[in-house]
Amino acid sequence: MDEELRSLTHRVRRESGGSAAYEHLAATGDLDELAEVLTAPGQPLWARELAAFRLGVAGDRRAFESLVLFLNHRDPERCAGAAHALARLGDPRTARAAAALATNELRVAYALHPVRLLVDLRAPESVPALITTLQRRLRPHDPYRGVALACVEGLGILGDPRARPVLSEALAHPSLAEAAVHALARIPRQR
Repeated sequence: MDEELRSLTHRVRRESGGSAAYEHLAATGDLDELAEVLTAPGQPLWARELAAFRLGVAGDRRAFESLVLFLNHRDPERCAGAAHALARLGDPRTARAAAALATNELRVAYALHPVRLLVDLRAPESVPALITTLQRRLRPHDPYRGVALACVEGLGILGDPRARPVLSEALAHPSLAEAAVHALARIPRQR
């Protein structure tokens, strides 16, 4: 069992009160049954999350919409689990959805996990979305330094020369400067 699944099952077990329904969902190998949980009325949040996560890591695309909703949830643990499952899902819509969430100024407080997912995916949408998100975070007194730092680090990992200008701008921000130096060092110089 991977660490993300272990963390999710431990948390969801607590939320469910260790119910028989939880035990059944955690143990079933029936993907159709898990998919039914995502659409059946009256299902608790923990059950939908567990079903979506299990389907996602199994590569079942029926989990996509639910996982995207969890990726944008106010609870960071739910976001982290959704990002983990989406990275393994293999759905071609994932990068576009993560980019939309990362660049949505109305939901920037929840952009950390979409940003990290974009780095993991290394999709064509990743660098433009991280550049856009970071540019917006370079405003004076921006409260989302964690998102900005994730963008800086991610752009360094991706190593795309298009990121050089925004990373150079990040050097002027004390909380981002060290990470920006490291990120810039990872980007090949253009000749």
